[in-house]
Amino acid sequence: MYNQTVKEGKTMAIISYITVIGTLIAFIMNQNKHNYFASFHIRQALGIFIMWLIVNFIQRYSDFGWLNTILGIGVFVLWIFGLLGAIQGEEKRIPLFGDQFQEWFRNIG
Repeated sequence: MYNQTVKEGKTMAIISYITVIGTLIAFIMNQNKHNYFASFHIRQALGIFIMWLIVNFIQRYSDFGWLNTILGIGVFVLWIFGLLGAIQGEEKRIPLFGDQFQEWFRNIG
């Protein structure tokens, strides 16, 4: 459903997936209007970036070889999934962790 809320929040939602700084910018921009669609994607993007930090830590301090590569690719695929959802104007929760991100970060936005 493409409505006014999605239309108004789409830019902030897309920005939220562009690095952690983009997430912070989208969060600040959303404080004035409190757009639900943008808040949804800000929470998803924040969760993905936290996952990226954890995977980066594991890759740096472990020697799991191919498993490190799979984890890195997995986080990248989740990032693409979230970004495409924002671009398409959909509230798609990322697989596996999307529900948890919405719950954990429910006060954001």
